[in-house]
Amino acid sequence: MATIDIHSDLVLGIESSCDETAAAVVADGFRVLSSVVASQAAKHAVYGGVVPELAAREHLKNIEPVVSAALDNAGVALEDISGIRVTNGPGLMPALQVGVNFAKGMALANRLPLVGVNHFLAHVKAAFLAPADADSAPPKPAFPLLALVVSGGHTSLALFDAEGKCEIIGTTIDDAAGEALDKAAKLLGLGYPGGPVIERVAREGNPAAFAFPRSLTGGTGRPLDPANRFNFSFSGLKTALLRHVEKNSGENREIEGAFLADTVASYQEAVVDVLTMKAMDAAAEFAAKTVVLCGGVACNAPLRERVARACDSAGTAFLVPEKRYCADNAAMVAAAGTAAFDCAEDADFSDLDVYARIPHGEPLRCPL
Repeated sequence: MATIDIHSDLVLGIESSCDETAAAVVADGFRVLSSVVASQAAKHAVYGGVVPELAAREHLKNIEPVVSAALDNAGVALEDISGIRVTNGPGLMPALQVGVNFAKGMALANRLPLVGVNHFLAHVKAAFLAPADADSAPPKPAFPLLALVVSGGHTSLALFDAEGKCEIIGTTIDDAAGEALDKAAKLLGLGYPGGPVIERVAREGNPAAFAFPRSLTGGTGRPLDPANRFNFSFSGLKTALLRHVEKNSGENREIEGAFLADTVASYQEAVVDVLTMKAMDAAAEFAAKTVVLCGGVACNAPLRERVARACDSAGTAFLVPEKRYCADNAAMVAAAGTAAFDCAEDADFSDLDVYARIPHGEPLRCPL
């Protein structure tokens, strides 16, 4: 274990926006001293997706031991902590309430400043986390910076300037990419969560076997509405998969063997292709000098490789978090909160509330 300077800015992060209960201790806004995640995937697998009320009950059960483990693993006591950062949105409202209320009680009892953190922005900050023994902070990226945030709840393109101001220039108009992978896995009887199993099965298949649609890319022969140039849509892809299965299976709608592997590989290819195409188009349009790929779907190896190659060809810097920080975690929450706010600030957090979606029209900011 690295030697900890308790005079460093030690922040406790808490995350409960979906189905992971997480806590982490981060020093100086970037050094991860501990990161503990309790997954609920097995609990929700039987339903093929996250059940908000079940998630909230599991968070209630897990949050105290997870926070205690984060402090123990970091080798620090609560008295050493200078502030608490907690995800207060966007996410599942019942799940968010558990984390925020726990953080409020801990902050009040220990007279610690508490700051709510935007989960979406925290995913971007994950690309700038460093090990506990890092000698210095990661170098500042070149701006403008384009972030492709891809998860079960988000598929968006966000443009950052050097001051940390964020503008969302594109988002999904229906389903997120992670949801499209989960629903595909459910339809094909592969289990939950869908992302990892889709990637595993796709390794055995031919990604060019079947031509699944690339929605909102102008590939249908009809002109693309300029308003959707940087937006995403995956509902049509899911429907195409359903029709494909209906056409090529019996009454039980089951496909298997090489045909299944080719189907999965072709479906994954369609998702990866659209994400990469849209991101690089936006990077060129806005002269982005850095591209960040983040969010749970950024664990997908073909996506990581494709975006990395595209950035290399374009001469654009590419950043992606370690896989353990792509999925929901509290280290990114602690880092994002530290970057945006002064930990010594004695903020009044009595009105800190949760929200399900990113509020429209409100400015977003997260120094990177």
